[in-house]
Amino acid sequence: MRDLEQQKGLQSIIDDIYRELTPRLGEGRVADYIPQLARVDARHFGMAVVTTGGELYRAGDAEVPFSIQSISKVFTLTLALGKHGENIWSRVGREPSGSAFNSIVQLEHEGGKPRNPFINAGAIRISDLILAGHTPKELIGEIVRFVRYLADDENIVIDHEVARSEAATGYRNIALANFMRSFGCLDHPVEHVLGVYFHHCALAMTCSQLARSGLFLAAGGTNPLTGHSVVSRQRARRINALMLTCGHYDGSGDFAYRVGLPGKSGVGGGIMAVAPGKASIAVWSPGLNDYGNSLLGSLALEMLAARTGWSVFGP
Repeated sequence: MRDLEQQKGLQSIIDDIYRELTPRLGEGRVADYIPQLARVDARHFGMAVVTTGGELYRAGDAEVPFSIQSISKVFTLTLALGKHGENIWSRVGREPSGSAFNSIVQLEHEGGKPRNPFINAGAIRISDLILAGHTPKELIGEIVRFVRYLADDENIVIDHEVARSEAATGYRNIALANFMRSFGCLDHPVEHVLGVYFHHCALAMTCSQLARSGLFLAAGGTNPLTGHSVVSRQRARRINALMLTCGHYDGSGDFAYRVGLPGKSGVGGGIMAVAPGKASIAVWSPGLNDYGNSLLGSLALEMLAARTGWSVFGP
């Protein structure tokens, strides 16, 4: 009975959340260390929910494309698991970092093996793994096609201005890649790996597209809208577990405590979250909190989880 009431009232819940957060639009700080992201209006706010039954609910700027940044790491991890299986865990760990997303300190202490696939070093290593047998251009094309397949939308593209902006100013990521190469932890030339990394982080998507792309993780590995089997049920569960424990960098514990949903954030201000068996959710607000996660996006998801009872830890 409660599920039916929630389904009927989901649009009202989202509308209420949007209305309650509207006075706070512009709070937080945009990611000004990437010039193209620094130009984004911090007052944007969008939210979309796609249920496993196929219903779409949205509010605000849900149809405005934005740079998904590190949310793309969920998709490259999924590709890597498909190509290499569980062997990837000999190259990348599965533990929360407890450090900033671009920290080099932990990487040195652990011999060049990144703590998890969602910090920058881990995602660079994942890019290196899936580059095997491809040119960078071929792999970038494959990543775009994969995300279009997940979202069932051919309109998803890479924002090449953002990719160029990241390449021109990504000194810390360049350092991380060279550091891993010095430990023998990268198999391909640093510039090739980083080219892939910068481009997949520059994917531009709307909240509606992003919510659809994560739906396979809410439905046991199969997209219920298309019937496409993406990963096994076990693998979907494990990707969700990694998002819950590592998806928000050193703010992952706080996000789990407040929201209680697997999720992955990006410094473009987006967050993709999953309510297993229920829905996939995407929010976007460019202003970031001290952890580098969307300030209003995190609040919106906390409010949504509380009002729907969707937390994986119970209503």
